[in-house]
Amino acid sequence: MPSVRANGITLEFESLGKATDPAILLILGLALQLTAWPDGFCQTLASGGFRVIRFDNRDVGLSEKFPHLGTPKLGLEMVKYWLGAPVRAGYTLVDMARDTVGLLDALGIARAHLVGVSMGGMIAQIVASRFASRVLSLTSIMSSSGARGLPGPRWPVIKAFMSRPRGAGLQDLLDYYVYFFRVIGSPGFPVDEVELRASLERSMKRSFYPSGIARQWLAVLAGGDRSAELARIRAPALVIHGAADRLVPLAAGRDTARKIPRAKLVIVRGMGHDLAAWPILAREILAHVGGASAAGAVSPS
Repeated sequence: MPSVRANGITLEFESLGKATDPAILLILGLALQLTAWPDGFCQTLASGGFRVIRFDNRDVGLSEKFPHLGTPKLGLEMVKYWLGAPVRAGYTLVDMARDTVGLLDALGIARAHLVGVSMGGMIAQIVASRFASRVLSLTSIMSSSGARGLPGPRWPVIKAFMSRPRGAGLQDLLDYYVYFFRVIGSPGFPVDEVELRASLERSMKRSFYPSGIARQWLAVLAGGDRSAELARIRAPALVIHGAADRLVPLAAGRDTARKIPRAKLVIVRGMGHDLAAWPILAREILAHVGGASAAGAVSPS
């Protein structure tokens, strides 16, 4: 896979479809690598007449790492977050939004449809608010406005967060992550455990960098309330959320859709906090970006 310099750092990316087609830029969530986007999902979008770009965010996968920022003390920073005190982060979601715009610059793409999942949805929201001229449409999936008072993770998820792998070996780590993804996954779209385990193993062998994940987590905690950002978004917006999401409950999706002018909310029954329902997501996204095209929003990259 190729890499480019964007916003002063190196980002690993992959592109599907014709370079002359309108671009859909996929932005992933906390800890996830570009390989987490299902191939079938990306190919479905590309077959709809779009150039589909997926990439590793900073500090994960094969993109640039930030070891000089140190490994955060997550426990302490989470306590500060819940107490309403400022959280110290080595970089912010705004920095990651600038990475995203930098990637568009490096690829020579003037405007793109943004599709962000979880933390990636937060990044996409910021891009749509602060870099409006670069955005054809916004799709925010299983994400949040960051507003105080929204319900947090359900108890099974908190319990999974608090637990630890039995050991440091590959199989122990895989056991833990299979358990965690089962907890946050989609009850209505079950994934075969053998398939899930194999996918996680491929991901960990490609890159496993826990300190980078911790720094991304701090960026989310330090992100604060984006309600004012959402109110400034003018791009056609689609908000998709799972009714069975136990990590970022449905109330966060409803709140996000209320705060983005004219946003459409799609609730997927049986969907948790993963991409197992990707055929439904692809269908909704293609309808959304197709609507933006029909409204005259699309011009070639």
